[in-house]
Amino acid sequence: MSAQLKLFESALPRKPYCTDDLQSGLLIRAKGHAVRKRYVQHNEPNSMLWLAFDVDRPTHPEEAYEMGLPVPNIWIQNPVNRHAHLLYSLSVPVHLNPDSSPKAQRFAAAVDVAMTLKLEADAGYAGLICKNPLHKHWNTIALNDDSYDLSYLADFVDLDFAKDARKNLPAIGLGRNVTLFDRVRYWTYKAVRNYRQSDFKTFYEAVFAKAIAYNDFSSPLAMSEITATAKSIAKWTWKQDGRAEAKFITRQSFKGKLGGVASGKARLALSSDKRNQAIELVINMNKTTREAAEILGVNQSTVVRWLK
Repeated sequence: MSAQLKLFESALPRKPYCTDDLQSGLLIRAKGHAVRKRYVQHNEPNSMLWLAFDVDRPTHPEEAYEMGLPVPNIWIQNPVNRHAHLLYSLSVPVHLNPDSSPKAQRFAAAVDVAMTLKLEADAGYAGLICKNPLHKHWNTIALNDDSYDLSYLADFVDLDFAKDARKNLPAIGLGRNVTLFDRVRYWTYKAVRNYRQSDFKTFYEAVFAKAIAYNDFSSPLAMSEITATAKSIAKWTWKQDGRAEAKFITRQSFKGKLGGVASGKARLALSSDKRNQAIELVINMNKTTREAAEILGVNQSTVVRWLK
């Protein structure tokens, strides 16, 4: 078995989506069972190791190269209609968590969209599952054992396919995923404040409903994609909200005090109050000077000076 096929098997999600028949729908199974199915989820829910492209026409292993792109790492063909999935493995996976780099996500999506256009691949392919290259039903060839750097792949495509493409991605391939991800998470960061008196289940249902509403692409993403995106954003936002809200309340409180302070003496008293709170945060609550500065709305150097 080639190095890339070994990588494919080892990097499969612990419980991937899989099926033998697309018409029957997808199942979630343990990796050991899923690896025997004809179709399988190749990327982790929040991490992208593989760029996958669905070529819905008779093709051959060298066609990508003839079209001006590097050869894929794995080429998987349907022996009946000769259509194929092309997989490019990335040397550094792109993470799709709310706290991951939005710039890296948009860059990866832009490259994915541009390669889809250049390959004339299926623009509606969501990339959730692919033909399983380990299944004997397909004609599979491992063409290159070396994973690709995303910047290297970018050199083979034109990223000016749309105005300001990295921020306004076409609704193609990974472009839909990133667009949905951005729209939902920006809504969620503010909306979570309305659910603090409720529970996570209620909050998640609201996020899920918003994700469905935002899935208004001409070729919508599959429900499994919507579910994964909503869960990722809801879990992260709910977990982070406590600290974020503490900062929000503290800042608003101090802004209110500042707005009502008329005299220099009162402002001096407020400054003294902040100093005492900074000492409390750092000494007794084990906050860093940077965290204390963010909570109190002052410069980190000011907190350091107060602690001397």
